[in-house]
Amino acid sequence: MSPARAAVRVYVGRIREFQPVDWAVYLAWEGSMTLLVAVSAAFLAVGRSAGAAFPAEAYLVPAGAAVFTVAIAVDTIGHRTVYKEVLRGGEALVHHIIIFAAAGSCVLLCAAYPRHAMAAVPAAVLTVVSFVYSLVDEALHWHRYLSRRSDPVEMWSHAFILIGHATMMAGWWRFYLLGYPGVGLTLRALGGAA
Repeated sequence: MSPARAAVRVYVGRIREFQPVDWAVYLAWEGSMTLLVAVSAAFLAVGRSAGAAFPAEAYLVPAGAAVFTVAIAVDTIGHRTVYKEVLRGGEALVHHIIIFAAAGSCVLLCAAYPRHAMAAVPAAVLTVVSFVYSLVDEALHWHRYLSRRSDPVEMWSHAFILIGHATMMAGWWRFYLLGYPGVGLTLRALGGAA
């Protein structure tokens, strides 16, 4: 077994150390992100079957969310076990700010349809805040890594967290800026008003 594969196996194997509260947090976090992947992909599938023509960027939303979801599935294992005490300080607060800003930006981007530009401004602000705090989080992780209090598996999971989040949000913003083509037809197919 390669050293990289062995390191991933050890890291993921720590899931056996979970206490009930860790499982609750893990399943709630993973479940919410898996739901975002499933709902955004299902929305696009319903739209396509109804004849909606979505731009390629629309498909980046579930694709980026899927990369993010897999990456946090790995990362959160470390956060709930070996790095739990380290995260009790300021890093946990940074994570909560990122989650608040990122989730808020997604909700507001949905609220910006069809012509609710007032929702787009706070969505943009929260998107920027989520990435600024993500970079703060990365600085904290790199500080731990360089002082040998972290490992490559956590660092790679963070790289894929950023890749997934950035892909999802860049795609979503481009989809919004194009006027959400195909959304009206999809909403009508779902029985809603467009």
